[in-house]
Amino acid sequence: MARTLVVGNWKMHGSRQMVAESLAVLSAAAPDLAGVGVAVCPPFPYLQQAAALLAGGPVRLGAQNLAVEPSGAFTGEVSGPMLRDVGCHYVIVGHSERRALFGEDDRLVAQKFRAAHLAGLQPILCVGELLAQREAGDTERVIASQLDAVLALCGDQALADAVIAYEPVWAIGTGKVATPEQAQAVHRFIRQRVGRGDATPTILYGGSVKPDNAAGLFAQGDVDGGLIGGASLVPEQFLSICRAALS
Repeated sequence: MARTLVVGNWKMHGSRQMVAESLAVLSAAAPDLAGVGVAVCPPFPYLQQAAALLAGGPVRLGAQNLAVEPSGAFTGEVSGPMLRDVGCHYVIVGHSERRALFGEDDRLVAQKFRAAHLAGLQPILCVGELLAQREAGDTERVIASQLDAVLALCGDQALADAVIAYEPVWAIGTGKVATPEQAQAVHRFIRQRVGRGDATPTILYGGSVKPDNAAGLFAQGDVDGGLIGGASLVPEQFLSICRAALS
């Protein structure tokens, strides 16, 4: 059964003070969010600080990226075992900004997905289409290709109970958002494509999710929560989104 999950992706934002203040607010409110999994993904320099602040509590820690290799002469890279060692539970793979800005293709994303699993991490696999692809009616084809790359490398069951984030690229940081009906249609397509038997993926929606639109999105039958960008940097907004996932 899919679980409800809300994850904050802080991207390249933060400071030691911001981490301390934000996580204090989230940790204090967490007991009121029973039934919703909550996680945050700060930048690499703040993971150890965040791990110490979250230790023993219900809010889980994630990273925003990882290397394919577990160790070696790869200057500037951070491996899955390192992330696990500092206390990460989740790691985002295939975010559209990694695909667009750093040239990560479907095969590399699949390799990172596998590397995360081998390190004992739960990958959050991001998929999504460009505006031109949606307007051309190619949404399902694009997303199928992104999913199939992982299935081809990791096996037919790899995504059956995975965490997948559908993020229409045209809605990330633009203020635009897919309608609840548009999100539901794609989430249903993903679930039908990769679900196996009783196993079903947790499918999050990401793309300009805010307190005023979260409830409508989360009310859809195949939307299991959200991967939240800008709003996750404001604790009160992030908590409002988490509360919307309770209903």
